[in-house]
Amino acid sequence: MAAGQQAQVAAAAAAKMMRMNAEAAQSLVAVVQESAQNLQVLVAEGTGGNLDITV
Repeated sequence: MAAGQQAQVAAAAAAKMMRMNAEAAQSLVAVVQESAQNLQVLVAEGTGGNLDITV
């Protein structure tokens, strides 16, 4: 009976860790997507495209 309880606790812990890993991956994807969107906005605005370096 004790071995069964240990296996159940281990399975619950593994499931929680998998959920945490999935949430972390989702957060990383969200950050990457937001960064890509910000970069597209900067490119669309022409940032740095018309830099005047005459002296």
